[in-house]
Amino acid sequence: MKTDDLIAMLARDAGAVQPDRGGGRFALALAVTVPCSALLMLGTLGLNPALNRYVELPDFWMKVLFVFALAAVGLVVTRRLSRPGVRLGRAPLTLAVPVLAVWAIAAVTLARGDAAQRTEAFFGQTWAVCPLLIAMLSVPIFAGTTWAMRGLAPTRLRLAGAAAGLLSGAAGALVYCLHCPELAAPFVGFWYLLGVLIPTGIGALLGKRLLQW
Repeated sequence: MKTDDLIAMLARDAGAVQPDRGGGRFALALAVTVPCSALLMLGTLGLNPALNRYVELPDFWMKVLFVFALAAVGLVVTRRLSRPGVRLGRAPLTLAVPVLAVWAIAAVTLARGDAAQRTEAFFGQTWAVCPLLIAMLSVPIFAGTTWAMRGLAPTRLRLAGAAAGLLSGAAGALVYCLHCPELAAPFVGFWYLLGVLIPTGIGALLGKRLLQW
């Protein structure tokens, strides 16, 4: 068989090229697991009884926007790392923007308070449990995110696992906002961030095992 005939035969049998399924897989994973995380929060922690008042406060929306921004950047990084050969670009640098913004607000808050107020703003009432609760709420989302990634042939497995943990931790923190009574920027900028970094680190450790294909 001539080379030209072989190429023509393969072209006829190849069919249409499938579009990128990454968006659909992540949409499905988040659509299923974020509600599961919310149900876990409701079943174990419950809604903040003062939530109807909190939603009127700018500090509450500062906290929500902070973790939402982390989740958005985490989703971009996770999708890119799910495909072999796709560059991250400036996405990791973008991750620093919400962190530095909250730290700037936190610095102003701490500078304006006395010693007792600074301690209260940093530790709040729930510092000992906040990071662990965020990590707990991230578990269903992490399971869905790793499922989505496995079907898209990631190659940088440890980095991909860390990205999955980042997305899951930030989404879990977003759910946790509906329970958490803390609003101070110093608290959010440290303990919330620590809560997001816990699944990020776990994802980096388990990425090679969970995302192998």
